[in-house]
Amino acid sequence: MSEAETRAAIVAGALELERLGLNHGSAGNLSMRAGEAALVTPSGVPARELQAGQIARMRLEGDEGAHEGPLPPSSEWRFHLDIYRARPDVKAVVHMHSTYATTLATLRREIPAVHYMIAAFGGPTVPCVGYASYGTAALSALVVEGLRDRDGVLLANHGAIVTGADMRAALWRAVELEALAQVYYLGAMAGEPVVLPDEEIWRTVERFRNYGPRTR
Repeated sequence: MSEAETRAAIVAGALELERLGLNHGSAGNLSMRAGEAALVTPSGVPARELQAGQIARMRLEGDEGAHEGPLPPSSEWRFHLDIYRARPDVKAVVHMHSTYATTLATLRREIPAVHYMIAAFGGPTVPCVGYASYGTAALSALVVEGLRDRDGVLLANHGAIVTGADMRAALWRAVELEALAQVYYLGAMAGEPVVLPDEEIWRTVERFRNYGPRTR
């Protein structure tokens, strides 16, 4: 993808997250890898007002916090860059404050394997990492560790992050994560959800290697 196409994909992703009710206003943030840099949504700009030229360009290696563009990047820029540094396979990152995922995050509960779709995140759980103030190196370290072998993580008392090989894959995981969080929450309200065995999920992880949205 060209940088112009990447910027357009980020704008479209932000609008889709709002349309789906996974973010609202200027909550959450998105980014995509662009060569040796990351393109990160700006701070405080609602999705409906976001323009491609407002997205900040940040080198993955260089002066901390330095950016190119008319607006500063999201205050959460640090974990976007650190994820790309730690995970060369990741090309898109979505951070959301969706209702059910955030509710579980306030309870500091991981999502267990109450449905086989959890395999889309690389294992039998979606972990919930500890709390640290937004935008800090401490939070970024927690996020990177949580995503070491997963493609989604809850942030205690904060929200959720999903990753993908492109923006379509990241958005797909955003939808699936919120659906899993909702099913688990409602199941726990009704009784005691049955958790699938780890062996079944690991088999499904293997079957999911080529699952998910396909490039057009």
